[in-house]
Formats: sequence, structure tokens, C-alpha cells
Amino acid sequence: MTYFSGKLNLTDLKSAEEIKNIAVSTIKIEAQSIQDLIKYVDDSFIRCVEYLAKSKGRIVATGVGKSAQIARKIVGTLSSTGSPSIFMHAADAIHGDLGIIQADDVVLCLSKSGDTSEIKVLVPLIKNMGNKIVAITGNVNSYLAIHADYVLNASVEKEACPNNLAPTSSTTAQLVMGDALAMCLLACKDFTPMDFAKIHPGGSLGKRLYLRVDDIYPINEVPKVNAEDSVRQVIFEISSKRLGATAVMQNDQLIGIITDGDIRRMLEKSEVNIEALKAKDIMSPKPRMLEAGTLAVDALSMMKKNKITQVLIEQEGKYVGVVHIHDLMKEGIV
Repeated sequence: MTYFSGKLNLTDLKSAEEIKNIAVSTIKIEAQSIQDLIKYVDDSFIRCVEYLAKSKGRIVATGVGKSAQIARKIVGTLSSTGSPSIFMHAADAIHGDLGIIQADDVVLCLSKSGDTSEIKVLVPLIKNMGNKIVAITGNVNSYLAIHADYVLNASVEKEACPNNLAPTSSTTAQLVMGDALAMCLLACKDFTPMDFAKIHPGGSLGKRLYLRVDDIYPINEVPKVNAEDSVRQVIFEISSKRLGATAVMQNDQLIGIITDGDIRRMLEKSEVNIEALKAKDIMSPKPRMLEAGTLAVDALSMMKKNKITQVLIEQEGKYVGVVHIHDLMKEGIV
């Protein structure tokens, strides 16, 4: 018997066209396997969703081999969408990890064949503990399927592997069925974007859902000049506060804004007597404002729509600060 040595003979390399055909064939086979899952969204699937939606416990996902790796991914999806879940390797379960399972937990067991030795040992133990079992399997006549309380059929016609051996279509089908389950539970629990934000506080995704201008503008300076201030004072204010703009006030009321762009355009007019100009002469009246409490992502949308790089913030009708697009970039919103 000849074993693969791990070294590839250059004469064994496929042509570019052959490589392309293999890749396209793999995608087509797996895509068809996913499409075929539609007919397996049946009454058993619906009853499973209804039970899990009402369950007070966690979902403990388990499996061996490639199924274990898919189980880990499904746990991540479930936990991040409002269904507390945890992974337990089937082989480790019979060596002490069964303690992970609590009274109200439901065990989600993944297995293509449903007849692996680890599964056959584990299932009776779970049943004796009184926990429900949900099976995602490619064999509805298997030991696992027969003893499970709910069966989600993830059968595939064939693997994408040319030898029909390496788990490819089958693991893809398991993953998609797990995603379908997670999305149904999300909908049943009315899981909102704000709920999502609560458990995804880190990274740009979480920040887009919860970060508000109130978290940004207090850190910045509050640039402002009086309507009668000179251009020299305006330039100093913009430069010293480093936000590219300053508010223009009159009797403690906001009446306009001056940006560094306004300064440049003024300087381009050679006939202008700069020394005679006041802030009120070069300001843009009725500046765009955002109310304190506005989501940072909405501030970004407003800036992009109006092609501006900063926006003034007001609270109860009073000017309180500035948010610059650089602030949003630092937070990873852009």
C-alpha cells in the first residue's frame, strides 16, 4: 500500500482550467446540498424551535471530529443572538465534562452518521440525566436520531470530495441548519439590534450599535467666538481647538459656524480687507446640528450626506460641543 508522503511531484499539478473546474464543482455540490435542506424544514424542525424558544436552560452543543468544530461555530452564533450556549466535546464528556450540563439544558448533538462510538456512549448518559436531545444528523435512521427528542435532518447526497470521504457538503449542511435554528430563535425571542449591541460591545460592530455623540464630544474642546470677533481671533480659535471649525455666538446663542474651509475661501478673495472683517461676516448661518444622544453612526451618515467633516452638538437648544469625523475614525465607526 502506498501512502501520501506529503510531497507533491510537480508533474502532478493540475492545469489552471482543471483547478478552476474542481473549485466550481465543489461550490456547486455544496450549494445544491444547502438548497436540498429546504425540504427538511418540517414539523420536527418547528417543534424543536418552539421548545428551545421556551427553554429556561442553555443549549449545550456537542460532537466529535469535524462535527465538533461545526458545533463550536453554532455555539458562537446562538450565544451572540440571544440563545445562551456552550460547547462540550463528546469524547471529553464521558471523562468528566458531563458536569457542564445543568438541569434545564438542552443538548444539541451533531453527527453525520449518528452512529459513532462516542455518540452511542454519550446519548444514554444524557437521557439518564433527564435532558432533552436535539440531533443534527445526516442519517435519520441512526442511533442518535432514534434516541433524540428532536431531529434536524442535515442529509446530503454526496460530499464535495471526489472520493466522497472528506466532510465537506455534510459539515456545510450542519452549519446551515444550525444557522437556520439560530435565526428562528432570534426571531421568536424578538432579539433587537440593541440586544445585539449589549453582548457585542467591542469592535466597530458593537460601537455602531451603541456609541453616541455624547461619548465623544465631551472629550473635545468647545470652540466658539463672538460675532464681533476679528478674523485673527477666529483663526486662533480654530487652530487652538483643532477641530477645523468654531461656532459663532451672539448673546450666548449660536448663530453660525466658521470652518477652516471658510477661512481659505476668504483668503482667496484678494479684494477683501481682512482686518476689517468680523466673524459674523464670514460665518455660515444656520449650521447643521445634531441633538445630544444621537448615535455616532447617524452622525457619520449626516456628515457624508452633507459632505462635511464636523458637526455641532446641541442639548436642549444649547450648543455644547463638536464631533469631528476623525473622532469617528478613532472609534472605528468609519
